[in-house]
Amino acid sequence: MRRNYVIERILWPWSRRDAAPDESRPLIPKVSPAKDGAEELGNVPADIHQAGPTGGRDDGPVFAGIRPRCRYSFVDYFLKYLLILSNLVFTVLSLMALVLGTWGLVSKQSFAREKIGSIGTDPMLVFLTAGSVLTLLCLSGCVGALRENRTLLKLFSAALLLLITAQVLTAIVAYGLQDQVVGYLRSGMLAAMVRYQDDLDLRFITDEIQSNLQCCGADNYRDWELNIYYNCSAPGVLACGVPATCCVDPLENGTVWNSQCGLGAQLLDEFSAQSVIFLGGCLGGISRWIEQHEGLIGTVAIVVVGVQILTLFITSRLLESIRWHNVYT
Repeated sequence: MRRNYVIERILWPWSRRDAAPDESRPLIPKVSPAKDGAEELGNVPADIHQAGPTGGRDDGPVFAGIRPRCRYSFVDYFLKYLLILSNLVFTVLSLMALVLGTWGLVSKQSFAREKIGSIGTDPMLVFLTAGSVLTLLCLSGCVGALRENRTLLKLFSAALLLLITAQVLTAIVAYGLQDQVVGYLRSGMLAAMVRYQDDLDLRFITDEIQSNLQCCGADNYRDWELNIYYNCSAPGVLACGVPATCCVDPLENGTVWNSQCGLGAQLLDEFSAQSVIFLGGCLGGISRWIEQHEGLIGTVAIVVVGVQILTLFITSRLLESIRWHNVYT
């Protein structure tokens, strides 16, 4: 009995093959697309199914859990490394200014108790302050672009926007308050003249202004009486004199620098002094120089601000690219 049952089970497929096909039933069952998709989705492993955006629910398409990949374009890579390189260059320059300012203040002992009161007029303080601010600014932009750190790049963008705004406002205020600006320049130059022998940096700047602009003093050559060494009541040989950079011809025979060419110049009347020293002050010379080069100054200012605005747009583009890249990866 058992043997006959086994033989029947073995011969059953061939007996079904010889039988006439049932026309009422299709050989391949028809399945609706929705049912087919549901069956295929049912074969997906549970861990993959749960990773989809629908949380494992079957109310979305079969491939809803697959995200498109967002790759950086050539332009994105170019802008990224351009931002890194430019900020790296300015970081190095800012560090040099920072080191120069620190070295200048330390070498002159400007932080000593007796000199700390006049540190505000020290030109090395400008190098120290500007170097510190620009180093932090450029370093944040360089590291932020290199590491694709959105926090550093946002900080860099905000600081750069603040810097651009400050520059534009400063230019507007300086143009609108020219008389006050001239007053500040006068006060600064008179302070530099008072400390002419005490601060080598102020002495260098004053000499460069007087020799290049061919001027003497702030308003005229008699301003040098404010200096304790050039004052007519001073006991030294410099009394009633002016620095050699005020002289019309400070070189003897065109080769030897005559440091005493300005001695006693304040005792001369203007007619006699004009053949020895420059009578006009440097404030007028600065005003004339600005008027003669206002086109160049405006062009340089526009280029500088334009480069900063371009850097701001590049940073914004890089931030947007990083955001999309993080979303789709």
